[in-house]
Amino acid sequence: MKKQEIVLTGDRPTGPLHIGHYVGSLLNRVSLQDIYKQYVMIADVQALTDNSANPAKVRENVMEVALDYLAVGIDPAKTTIFIQSMIPEIAEITMFYLNLVTVNRLLRNPTVKTEIQQKGFGESVPAGFLMYPVSQAADITIFKGTIIPVGEDQLPVIEQTNEIIRSFNRTYQTDVFPEAKALIPKVSRLVGLDGQAKMSKSLNNAIFLGDDEDTLKKRIMSMYTDPGHLHVSDPGKVEGNVVFVYLDAFDTDTAKVAELKAHYQKGGLGDVVLKKYLFEVLNAMLTPIRIRRMQLAQDRGEMMRMLLAGTEKAREASSQTMQEVKKALMLNY
Repeated sequence: MKKQEIVLTGDRPTGPLHIGHYVGSLLNRVSLQDIYKQYVMIADVQALTDNSANPAKVRENVMEVALDYLAVGIDPAKTTIFIQSMIPEIAEITMFYLNLVTVNRLLRNPTVKTEIQQKGFGESVPAGFLMYPVSQAADITIFKGTIIPVGEDQLPVIEQTNEIIRSFNRTYQTDVFPEAKALIPKVSRLVGLDGQAKMSKSLNNAIFLGDDEDTLKKRIMSMYTDPGHLHVSDPGKVEGNVVFVYLDAFDTDTAKVAELKAHYQKGGLGDVVLKKYLFEVLNAMLTPIRIRRMQLAQDRGEMMRMLLAGTEKAREASSQTMQEVKKALMLNY
């Protein structure tokens, strides 16, 4: 029997998922679904906060993300997979929470500050983007989520979620919401192929779960290694070398990886040989995912029926929570 702890996690559908998502969160979701009651959200509303002029992109990628979920082993019979925009209670509770949060507190949130800088908004920050922590608090609490798998960069958002929970419970003298606990994966951030930033769809420095073999090989061959390693005989640096970062994350043969590191540092191991080995490791991991994804994509109608069924189930839970919220707010007319 599953424990009563509720896991809430999800992704913004701005593109297909990459191997950073896989090692950082998807593997966790596959294992957690056998232990806890798990909700996985396709966050299309949040995706619009910085894609408002391109709704077609968001809509198209709802299905792409769903395909990735099922291809890696997230089971809709064990996990409730739903579409955020089809749960109106999330938007409703967000409005209530906005009365409990100041603009200055949002501006001080480290995650928000960093992402505003990364996206180059300057003084033109969309209000919807600024209130992202409030929106995420709504996502979590409408399902009474208690375990939230996130990267370290999202910890300030979970902290603010708990501030909102405490404020709501205190202000309205209730205990409707339990506090949320962040679950940090072993690899919470995977550096991009260029070695300059975390792996990202928008930066085009990612390996995607659905990449074919040729594309995978090209991406790996473009990886940043050690710019000072000009000849095979030269000693090379392991630190900051993206190939070794990926081998540490994905190769289960740790003894082999240690051997390669020693050889590279000593000299006599070329970057091309090293990248070919990484290709073998990643291709072995991605091939069954790729095949499963292609099979699932043959019947997109069935995929959508699965999403709608999950969304209906999620709506039942969110409606129950909203009844309790409105009672606390004395809006249960």
